[in-house]
Amino acid sequence: MEFEFEFDLENPLPTSDALFLIETDHMPSKSFLEETDLHVAVRRETISLVLHFSQNSDPFSSYLAVNYLDRFISTQSTLEGKPWILRLLAISCVSLALKMRKKEFSVTDIQNDGGIIFDSHTIERMELLILGALKWRMRSISPFSFIHFFISLFKFKDQPSRQALKNRATEIILKAQNDIKLLEFKPSIISASALLCAAHEWFPLQFSSFRNAICSCSYVNKNSLLNCYNLMQEIAMDGYESVLDMGSSSFTPVNVLDLQCSSTSSSTVFADHKQ
Repeated sequence: MEFEFEFDLENPLPTSDALFLIETDHMPSKSFLEETDLHVAVRRETISLVLHFSQNSDPFSSYLAVNYLDRFISTQSTLEGKPWILRLLAISCVSLALKMRKKEFSVTDIQNDGGIIFDSHTIERMELLILGALKWRMRSISPFSFIHFFISLFKFKDQPSRQALKNRATEIILKAQNDIKLLEFKPSIISASALLCAAHEWFPLQFSSFRNAICSCSYVNKNSLLNCYNLMQEIAMDGYESVLDMGSSSFTPVNVLDLQCSSTSSSTVFADHKQ
């Protein structure tokens, strides 16, 4: 099974308005969020397998594979107690993501860990099940899809500062994906929250204007943004570890926000914005 185009997570569709209008079609079902006790163990185990099988690929392919996984398992009544199915599911999600990203790979190489080996036919059958459950919506609308839109609202004067903010927001999004609590938020809200977290760290003097610019967007629900920002800030500051080696030191702003200032409560940084 081959795809005829390379998928770019940042540019899945031509216009931003279209992204906002259909982003909920690319989210896990609400019933999945209501049954987290049932799904959380399955999700955690399968994500660990996805990350294992995609360890030699780029972080964005891994992200896309987990996106497929979340959307697929949210449509299933039960998957627990069947470890071989979880392994096959993880391999198939990785395979689909790599195909969408036009990456060279072989299913044999993906499975080269001494575990159960599935043949290509079995993997393709699982891929078709995933495609059907996702209604063939494989050009996933993710938080990365909205980064350019929101950054354009900030009116940066120099490219290095713009790139530094984008890099840090990207790190936060990648780091946050495994937190099941984030699945209730729209991709656009996750994107906006990550950018605000990054702005709070790197550009404290401009944070207020950045926040106001995002809150002025008609597509952004301010209460949802605040709740997501709370969670994203906790994730971002947890260990303050970089997910990507982006050479961010070359983009370090003059006025870097130190960690003590970064830990300022979100209730404070949002307090002066009128709802």
